[in-house]
Amino acid sequence: MLLYDTAFKYFRLGDASVMAVFVFATLLAGVVAVNVAVLRLNLELDREGRERTELRADISRLRSELSIASATSRIDRLAVKELGLVRAEYDEMIFVRLNR
Repeated sequence: MLLYDTAFKYFRLGDASVMAVFVFATLLAGVVAVNVAVLRLNLELDREGRERTELRADISRLRSELSIASATSRIDRLAVKELGLVRAEYDEMIFVRLNR
């Protein structure tokens, strides 16, 4: 019985040991919570990165469409075809000089 009592005395958890286990468990739970938060932020960052890429592609497409729509040849063709306009001859043109 003496051997059992001696061994039990060394392995018995005291108040300080229980408190240390509680503090360790709390810290471990905090680390897990921080890791989950970082994971969620990384997922959100990845999603925002994909959206940014899509928006840049949209901007490029819209710039291309604007370039095509504002081309002089297209405007001339639409003026003649849809509005029935004709290009003025050079001697019919009036030039205005701006003083800058």
